[in-house]
Amino acid sequence: MKPTLVSTSVFIPSPAEGTHVMGGSYYTRPKGLDLMSVHTLSSRSDILSHEYYRFSEDNGRTWSEAELIPASRETPEGTLQRHNRGGYLDPATGRFIKLRNEAVLPNNEVMEFMRYNTVHHAVSLDGGRTDLFDEPLVAMGDYDADHPLPNVRRGHNCFMMGDSTCQPITLPDGALLQPVQISPVGPDGIYRPKGPGFTYTDCGFIRGTWRDDLHIDWELAGMVMADPERTTRGLIEPTLARLADGRILTVMRGSNDQRPEIPGYRWFALSDDDGRTWTEAEPWTYDSGTTFHSPSSCSQLVAHSSGRLYWIGNLCDKNPEGNLPRYPIVIAEVSMDSGRLIEDTVMVIDDRRPEDGEFVTLSNFYAREDRESGTIKLHMLRWTKGGTRGFQGDCMLHEISVTR
Repeated sequence: MKPTLVSTSVFIPSPAEGTHVMGGSYYTRPKGLDLMSVHTLSSRSDILSHEYYRFSEDNGRTWSEAELIPASRETPEGTLQRHNRGGYLDPATGRFIKLRNEAVLPNNEVMEFMRYNTVHHAVSLDGGRTDLFDEPLVAMGDYDADHPLPNVRRGHNCFMMGDSTCQPITLPDGALLQPVQISPVGPDGIYRPKGPGFTYTDCGFIRGTWRDDLHIDWELAGMVMADPERTTRGLIEPTLARLADGRILTVMRGSNDQRPEIPGYRWFALSDDDGRTWTEAEPWTYDSGTTFHSPSSCSQLVAHSSGRLYWIGNLCDKNPEGNLPRYPIVIAEVSMDSGRLIEDTVMVIDDRRPEDGEFVTLSNFYAREDRESGTIKLHMLRWTKGGTRGFQGDCMLHEISVTR
C-alpha cells in the first residue's frame, strides 16, 4: 500500500530573514505522550547559532516555553560549536539518550569539523528534562576524549553523527548500535580525503553496552568503506534498521561531487552479525534490481509498529550533481526480506514549487511514528537560496498515513 500525505504545517517558523530552522520531536518515555522538541537556528551553512528545547505532555498539542542553549561560545582554544542530533529512547531500558556533535574550531571554519568533531551523549531518566551525565563518547580501553576511537585523534581527524537521521538501534542482546562517519587520515595521521569531493568519510558502527551505573561502554564494532572512484565523498550519514531475518541494513549517502559524469546513487550494506562485519557497499536498488538516482543528502529508515519498514529521502529523475537537486522528498516501503526499496510504493511528500528558487532544499529532517495515530511525523527544513524568501527556511511538519 502506498503511503498518503495527511497534512502539512509549519512546526517552527523562521524567526528572521536569512535564518534556517531545523528541528524534530522525540518520545522520551517508554509509554505515554511525553515529547521533547529540539530546534536549532542557523544563518551560515553547517554552523548553528542557538539550540532550543521544549517539552510536551500531550503529544505535541501544547509545548512549554522554549529553553535556549547557545550552540557556540568562545574558548581559549577556539570557538566551541555544538550540533544537536536529537535523542533516542532505548526500548530495552526506557532510558532517553541525547546526542550531539561537538568541536572546538581554532579558526571557526567549516572544514575544521573534519579534524575536530566528536560525539557527545547524555542519559536522562525523567523524560529528557535533566541529565544523569553529559560526556564525550569514548571507547573502552586505552582511549580518552582526545583519542576516542581507534585511528581517531581530535585535531587530526574526526568522528560524528552526520544528521539527526543517524539514530542508534537496540540489538537483541540489549546493546546499542550507533552509526557514525569517520574522516580518513593520510600517512602523517592527518585528515586526507580519498576522493576529489568537498569532504570524505567512511561509515563506522559503534556498539554500546549498558553498565550498572547507567553509563555505557562503547567499542568500534565495524566499518563500511567505499571505492572513491564510485562515490567521491565516500559514504555519509548512515541510517539503520533490522530486517525480518535479523540482518541489519544500513543505507548511506554517497556523492558524485566534482565528477558529475558518474552515477549519483544511494548506497547500502548488510550485516548478519549485529554490525561487526558488513557486505561491500553497493548502489541501493528497487526490489526489481533497478538502480535509481539520489542526490548527496540525508535519508532515514523508519521502523513502524505494523512491522513494516519505510525509507524517507530524495530521489531524482536524472543523474544528480553532488548535493543537487534535493527535491522531491519521498517516502517508500522497504522489503523486510530483501532490504530493497519497493518501487510501486514511492510517494512524493513535497516537491519544488513555482515560487521556489532553483536551489530549494527539501532535506535535513527527522521522522518518527506517532503513538496515537500510527502516522509518520516528518519534521523537515524547507529552505531555498533565491526565490521569494531568500536564504531562509521554516521547519515543516508533514503527517503521512501508512498501513498500521
